[in-house]
Amino acid sequence: MRTITTRLALGALLLVCTKSAFAGPRLDGVIGDHAVIQRSQPVVLTGVAAAGETVMITLAGHSATAKAARDGRFEATLPALPAGGPYDLTIAAPSGAAVLRDILVGDVFLCSGQSNMELAVEDGQTLFPDAHPAVDDKLRLLTIPKVSAAAPVARFAEQPRWAVSGPTTAPAFSAACFYMVQALRRTAGVPIGAIHSSWGGSRISAWMSDTALRQADMADAADLLALYARDPAVANRKASTIWEGWWRAGSGDAAGREPWQPDAALDWRPVPAMTNFETWGVPALADYNGMIWYQRTVELTAEQARGAATVVLGTIDDADRTWVNGIGVGGGSLASQSRVYALPAGTLKAGRNVITVNDDDVYAYGGMTGPADTMRLSFADGSSVGIGTEWRYAVAKRLAGAAPRVPWDDINGAGTLYNAMIAPLGATKLAGIAWYQGESDTGIPGYDKRMTALIADWRHRFGTPATGFGIVQLANYGGPAIAPGESGWGSVRDAQRRVAAADAHAGIAVALDIGDALDIHPGEKHEVGQRLARVMRAAVYGEAIAPSGPAIADARRGADGGVTLRFTGVTGALHPRGSNQAIGFELCGAAIGSCRYAAGRVAGAEVTLPGDGQPVTRVRYAWADAPVTNLADDAPLPVGTFEIPVKP
Repeated sequence: MRTITTRLALGALLLVCTKSAFAGPRLDGVIGDHAVIQRSQPVVLTGVAAAGETVMITLAGHSATAKAARDGRFEATLPALPAGGPYDLTIAAPSGAAVLRDILVGDVFLCSGQSNMELAVEDGQTLFPDAHPAVDDKLRLLTIPKVSAAAPVARFAEQPRWAVSGPTTAPAFSAACFYMVQALRRTAGVPIGAIHSSWGGSRISAWMSDTALRQADMADAADLLALYARDPAVANRKASTIWEGWWRAGSGDAAGREPWQPDAALDWRPVPAMTNFETWGVPALADYNGMIWYQRTVELTAEQARGAATVVLGTIDDADRTWVNGIGVGGGSLASQSRVYALPAGTLKAGRNVITVNDDDVYAYGGMTGPADTMRLSFADGSSVGIGTEWRYAVAKRLAGAAPRVPWDDINGAGTLYNAMIAPLGATKLAGIAWYQGESDTGIPGYDKRMTALIADWRHRFGTPATGFGIVQLANYGGPAIAPGESGWGSVRDAQRRVAAADAHAGIAVALDIGDALDIHPGEKHEVGQRLARVMRAAVYGEAIAPSGPAIADARRGADGGVTLRFTGVTGALHPRGSNQAIGFELCGAAIGSCRYAAGRVAGAEVTLPGDGQPVTRVRYAWADAPVTNLADDAPLPVGTFEIPVKP
């Protein structure tokens, strides 16, 4: 009788749907044709409809109704469903109706991070069968378009579309994510949906909500982003002040003597062309990564200098900070985006005006790349002058640490990608989350705090406290180490390890052995996916396996001054590959620069490092950007980067 009543009510709503001017109710999030809905959790559906109207939603034999508020918002909840489908989801109201078809109920995974998560199946290694999959109707894929926002948005500007996995859809999807869910389909026995939301070059802070930022000691960035949403000009001036303070603190330059001042006395040289500086034929810049100062002088009449103006600088690779007559006017870090900055009245003056740009090239190619014919200074009266030639440059002194980025920066900001690419997921529920990011955070302290805050926040929004979280520990990249030293990549890897070790529902996918020292985007993503799937098999599906493989447990000092390391999560035993000794270990004292290499003797799940007569307070392993190591278990899974204190 209840089913008949529901059908009658739905029929009545459908009959009147054409009488309203409203386009009909719409759902938030990513529920659409071919979608996968998370099993075993209440299905919370939110959306917009005509104010005051009743909305009815039906799925898998269950119905729920909700009344739209004055602003048109509504929320309805269906009971938790077991794995199954396909189903049709019907949403109807007096203003209209829609049917979403081919809906499955199973497990939903979110994959996020930067370029190594973004790298597609077709762009990685593909000479194996899994890279050319047959159609799997129970595996669905969805990619979130890349966009940023200064404040959280409720709906995607461009609604993402689900696709059935197969030879025409998998190649363009995230490789690490695809191989993870492909492997899980073989073991989980339920439909699986994969949501991919990543952006190359992004810092973790860009993926954090306001709540998470404040939990990670980034309240200042959150406040500055809120200021930008209210008053961009004031926020830009404050951001310039922050950057300038960072430069003075690191360089020792006195106020008024900095390189952005109009009369800065640097080793200025003519810019050969508005192209990547690596192509100029200057040997010192052929493989240079670091900062370059650019400067250009413009002579203006009193009429031109009167009133507000706009400066167009073209594209700048990677990040810039720009001044006009020593006044900060803007900055950004999206290499493909032309820099356009507003100049308030009073910035320009009659006679000599000086534009100064700091270009911070952090990876691969860098420089001001124009095109030169687009670079202009435009005035209030509609006239303009070209500024694409007659620039000069000087190599900047190197400062410790990473330069500050504005919090509204697309990929290096604070909350900008969360606001536009995560927040619109709304009430979507997840079984697990895979994370491959960290390259852009090397050299920035506090990664462990940021990672911990992000995990807690995303679990709260999209799952439960037990939602599985898999973290890819950064692969090896960069020049080989010939002596112990500090490593930003090593620090991030260890932070990733510590965060996972402290979380009963998280795990690490070690990638040290499958990276490419010459390519920051290694093509081997199949094994990354297998290792992420192993994390999920343990954290989500409860398999009795070590999620991360061999993990350091403790380090104890021996009577001879040596150290014995004990590992957990070992399958079988540990083995040094290609040698009778394990390499990559360092014995360290308390001081920076006190580490020295030590060879290890391996027995079962322990490694012993002989003493060398010097103080030992901590042990490091694989502590380099591109470390050379050889220790793995019978799985076979490698030991990842770690630093651990030595116990008495």
